[in-house]
Amino acid sequence: MSDAHRSGCPINLAVEVFGDRWSLIILRDMMFGNRRHFRELLTRSQEGISSNILADRLKMLMEEGMITKADDPSHKQKAVYSLTEKAIALVPIFAHLGAWGRKYLPVSEELSIRARVLEEGGPALWDRFMAELRETHLGVPAPTDGPSVTERLRAAYEEASARQGAGQGTGTPAS
Repeated sequence: MSDAHRSGCPINLAVEVFGDRWSLIILRDMMFGNRRHFRELLTRSQEGISSNILADRLKMLMEEGMITKADDPSHKQKAVYSLTEKAIALVPIFAHLGAWGRKYLPVSEELSIRARVLEEGGPALWDRFMAELRETHLGVPAPTDGPSVTERLRAAYEEASARQGAGQGTGTPAS
């Protein structure tokens, strides 16, 4: 076993990757908010990550094989981050975390609506969402039959935001 890890326990090893809140928030924003540029990840997250922490966590997520970084073809000075299969495989974990949070914590409707949609949709919906993420981030064509999960999640968020009333919502689209 490598000295870089406390133990070979799978829970310990996972906590070493995701033990800080920022790594999960960054992956959440990439999955559910389609935020793929540094500036988007920095400025559009409600939690307010600092630029040095974001840079550090992006580097760590790349080293762990969770994300990749490439030059953005639309802008010479930008990079685009993409989820890897290893990160996309976390969709069921995010669905379970969201369901647990909805059950036991004081969530807002607006910021928990996606968790509800994923919880109600179950594994079949998670699989479709992972296929859509593979298309967006890995270039693997997704099935085109039926409604897009990404669109369904976006629409649910917008409906919940509208119910909150103009100017009253404080959330961001990536929760």
